[in-house]
Amino acid sequence: MFDKKPSLDVSRLKKALAPLLSTTEHGLLGMDISSTAIKLVELSSAGRGPQLERYVVEPLPKDAVVEGNIQNMEAVAEAIRHARRHLGSSCKRVAIALPTAMAIYKKILVPAAQNPDDLAMQVEAESNQYIPFPLDEVNLDYQVLGPSANSGNDLDVMICAARKEKVEERVAVAEMAGLKVDVVDIDAFAMLAAFEQLQQQLPDQGINQTFALFDIGATAIHCSVIRNGQQLYYREQAFGGSQLTRDIQRRYGYSHEESEHGKRTMMLPEGYENELLRPFVDSLAQEIQRALQFFYTSVSVSQYLRVDYILLAGGSSMLAGLDDAVLGRTQISTMIANPFTTMTHSSHVELKNLLLDAPSLLVACGLALRRFD
Repeated sequence: MFDKKPSLDVSRLKKALAPLLSTTEHGLLGMDISSTAIKLVELSSAGRGPQLERYVVEPLPKDAVVEGNIQNMEAVAEAIRHARRHLGSSCKRVAIALPTAMAIYKKILVPAAQNPDDLAMQVEAESNQYIPFPLDEVNLDYQVLGPSANSGNDLDVMICAARKEKVEERVAVAEMAGLKVDVVDIDAFAMLAAFEQLQQQLPDQGINQTFALFDIGATAIHCSVIRNGQQLYYREQAFGGSQLTRDIQRRYGYSHEESEHGKRTMMLPEGYENELLRPFVDSLAQEIQRALQFFYTSVSVSQYLRVDYILLAGGSSMLAGLDDAVLGRTQISTMIANPFTTMTHSSHVELKNLLLDAPSLLVACGLALRRFD
């Protein structure tokens, strides 16, 4: 269902799943609840652009979150409380996100020239065709994107829905930790918001170029192909950094926590690089190549069939040699994604650590940017 998506106009799509509240005055934290960590990002205004005030990455206990589902509410809430203390911010308002696979979103056409109440009713009626659950069991939201390019009397409207239980689960765990949820978004939308920061670093700010953004998590690779602010394609593949962690555990008899720490710091026994790391990096590069092949065979618009740049994000994107391995397999310019490069940084931020952590903070950064919507 989620392999191929309609184009999304990121520049105009500014909300999903829950109405945005006015948060500029009080601040807003971006909080990403991933499979392995709680990631908090706080941004502020600095001149014409955002400034990174502070961030924190707090590890989660093993299996507290599995495939996006919160299995241990108290453990996750406790990790959020620890993260807040380490962050050192007084802000209690947060934007959170659901895993993309837990949401349904689609661009639909509705007749133009309707008053807001009629439009809402029309959207709800049309949504029945695309949402495989009773509407009283989902949170449904929509955003008018503008007049349809193909039908002058219609509007393009993006609908987005998720099961209420999944939304309420994440809101509840944030509230258990003493936070107030202002925004519920989707991982894919949050990454696209952060991508706007990445574009500023690219030649001609990425105009008329096609990008493949790979977010490499613990258990899945998320591929988004983007051109001129539109998501042309989205796909998830079941492969991630937890496989290397398990390999380390089996080879050296380490605990999960010791394996994760060793993987991150490269403080592992002699032979690790040749025996485990390089074969895994090659397999990961092969999965990325395969994802691009899926894109090439799934999108029929010929001018998009050449990806100009590959951007690597997520916790596993910093594995030594991965960018070179992807370049070697795809022959496409490959770079590590850092959404903070064009931002100023406060004195709370240690730049050395930020360089290591930034690629894993795309979702949290995109959520924190909701403050400026």
